[in-house]
Amino acid sequence: MTSFEFNSNLIGMKQSLQRYAMSLTSDPVKAMDLLQDTYLKAITYRDKYADFTNLKAWVFTIMKNTFINNYRRNLNENTIIDKTPDLFYINMPQEKGFISPESQYAAGEIEKAIESLSDEFRIPFKMHIQGYKYHEIADKLGLKLGTIKSRIFFTRQKLMLMLKDYYD
Repeated sequence: MTSFEFNSNLIGMKQSLQRYAMSLTSDPVKAMDLLQDTYLKAITYRDKYADFTNLKAWVFTIMKNTFINNYRRNLNENTIIDKTPDLFYINMPQEKGFISPESQYAAGEIEKAIESLSDEFRIPFKMHIQGYKYHEIADKLGLKLGTIKSRIFFTRQKLMLMLKDYYD
């Protein structure tokens, strides 16, 4: 197939490729970007195309793989590395967004409820929500593992009763 035939066939698939890109991205702007990336890769790797095979399937595969690679790249860009000693990887967006007054009020009420608990329940629970493992809490407080687990469980139960209005 000559370069002219290849390019003509490629341009002839534009509407089909646009529909497919739109079905993948659900965004007209991203769909056009995906279409341009697909055209660029198809023209760049034209020598990889085997004559007398299905050009349309080859180009659609390029588009699908480009979309998947871009999707994975975007996921990796939003991964934050936590600097705690255990090096947990948290997959969350970089932006914090708008904090509504209701959520600030609710967070304050939850904090007040936690602070109103007795030390035997509050301290293990706060350590748990800070990321400590059960066995680490037990070691630091000099208590048995079962005691820590039950105190954290009962603390959750108490907080659910105290904050019933928020989770209903």
